[in-house]
Amino acid sequence: MSNEKPNIIFILSDDQGAWALGCAGNTEIQTPHLDALAARGTRLENFFCVSPVCSPARASLMTGDIPSRHGVHDYLAGSETGPKAVDYLQGQPLFTDALADAGYRLGLSGKWHLGANDVPRKGFSHWFALQGGGSPYDRSVMYRFDGGTSHRELVTEYLTDAITRDALDFIEEASREPAPFFLALNYTAPHKPWKGQHPPQFEDLYRDCHFSSCPQEPLHPWTPTVDGVPIGGEADVRAALVGYFAAVSAMDAGIGDVLRRLAELGIDDDTLVIFSSDNGFNCGHHGIWGKGNGTFPQNVYDSSVKVPAIFALPGRIQQGTVLTELLSAYDVAATVLELAGLDWQAFERGPGRSFAELLRVLPDAAGNSAAKNPDDGGLADASGGRTVVVFDEYGPVRMIRSAEWKYVHRYPHGPHELYDLGADPDERANLVDEPAHAERVSAMRAQLQEWFQRHAVPGLDGSWLPVAGAGQTASVLDDPLGAFTPPNWDGTAAAGRAD
Repeated sequence: MSNEKPNIIFILSDDQGAWALGCAGNTEIQTPHLDALAARGTRLENFFCVSPVCSPARASLMTGDIPSRHGVHDYLAGSETGPKAVDYLQGQPLFTDALADAGYRLGLSGKWHLGANDVPRKGFSHWFALQGGGSPYDRSVMYRFDGGTSHRELVTEYLTDAITRDALDFIEEASREPAPFFLALNYTAPHKPWKGQHPPQFEDLYRDCHFSSCPQEPLHPWTPTVDGVPIGGEADVRAALVGYFAAVSAMDAGIGDVLRRLAELGIDDDTLVIFSSDNGFNCGHHGIWGKGNGTFPQNVYDSSVKVPAIFALPGRIQQGTVLTELLSAYDVAATVLELAGLDWQAFERGPGRSFAELLRVLPDAAGNSAAKNPDDGGLADASGGRTVVVFDEYGPVRMIRSAEWKYVHRYPHGPHELYDLGADPDERANLVDEPAHAERVSAMRAQLQEWFQRHAVPGLDGSWLPVAGAGQTASVLDDPLGAFTPPNWDGTAAAGRAD
C-alpha cells in the first residue's frame, strides 16, 4: 500500500434515494458495480444530506457548512452561465481548495449547479460541466474549459455515457502525472426525465419488474400538481419507474467502466473512491414523487434526506463493512481531507466532524490490519459520547433526528411533526400533539433551535426565508420576500421546474 496521498474520485448521483441500491437491500434494482464497490469498502447505512434539494445539498458537501451558513437555500434557477451568472459560493473555502493547495490536479465531469457553471473553480484544470441543473439525456448543453476559456458544447450522446467518457479521459491523462488527482464525477442520473430517455438494454431490465420497492401510495395532501400530475413526477408512472431504475443501472455501468480503468492503470489500490447522492427521492413513497420540494410545505421524510454512501480505499478503509452511525454530508469535507492526509480542521468550523476514524483499518498490536470498532469512538456530543443526532434544513423547515426519534419544526407556525422511528420507521403516525410526548417535543425543539443558533450566520439564516422549492434567485438575500412565489395552497404550481 502506498503512503502517498491517494487519488480521489468522488462520484455523486442526482436524486437517488438510499433505497435505490442493491447492496442496501433492494432486490429489484440492479447495481452490480456499486454493490462490488461496497463489498471492497464501507457502506454508510444512515447517511443524510444536509438539505433535501440539489444546490444547497451540493454546497454543503463542498463547504462542510449548512445552508444557513453558506447561503444557498434552494435549487438555483435563471442564468447559470455567462456574465450574468452568480457564483453562489464565491469567497467561501471549498475542500477542493485544500486539495489544490496540496498539489492535487482537479477535474470535474458532469453537474455543478452552484452558479457560474461554465467557470472552473480554484485548482480545476479540467472542467466539463452541465449548463444548468437538469437536462434531457439525449440533448445536453455542456461547458468545457480549455486553455483559459470555456466552450459551449451540444452533446447528443446519451448523457451518462458522455460524462463517463469524459471522466475516463481525465483519469487516463492525470494518471500519467506524478501529482495525485481528484475527480468530481457528478452524474445527472437518475434525475428526471425518465420515460423513453434511457438505453433499451437498461430499460429492458425492468420490463417485468413489480416495483414493490416503490409502492404507489395515495397522493400526499401537500403535493403540488400540474394537470393532476405531481410536479416531481411524470404522467406515465410505470414508464417513470422503468426510467428511474434504468438510469441508476446505466450509471452503475459507467461507474463499472471507471473502476475497471483504475485497475487497468494499476492505480485502484491508491485511489479513494466515494459514492453518494445529493439528496434522496420518493418514487411514490409517502404518496410523493420528488424529494423535499415534492410537497409544499417541504418535507424531510427519510426517503428525501437519507442518501447512499460508500467509501473504498484498499488497505486503508474497512472492507465489506456497514456502519450504522448517524452521519451527515456536512461531515464529508473534513473526512475527505483527513483520508487524504491533509489538515481537515478548517472544515470543522461548523457542525461537520471528520468520521475518517470510523472508516479506517488500523494496525493491531502485532502490526496486523484490524478494523476499527465503530463503537470505540467517533464524533462527540456535549456529553462526550458519539454524536446521536443529525440535522437538516430546507428554508423554514428544520429537522433533528436521532436513531429512534425525529422532530420536524416549520417556521413560523408549523405544522410540526414527531415520529417514533423505532416503532414507526416509515413515519406514518405524527405524535407531535400527543400529550404523552409533550416533554420530548419541547426538549428536541430546544436542542434544534440551540444548534441552529450556534451554527447559522445572521442574514443567511433560512428560518425567515419563504423558500418554496421554486428556485433561488440572485436577489434572495437582498429581497427575500420577493424572491419566491410559493405554489398555491390548492396544490397547483407552475410547470417546467428543473432542479
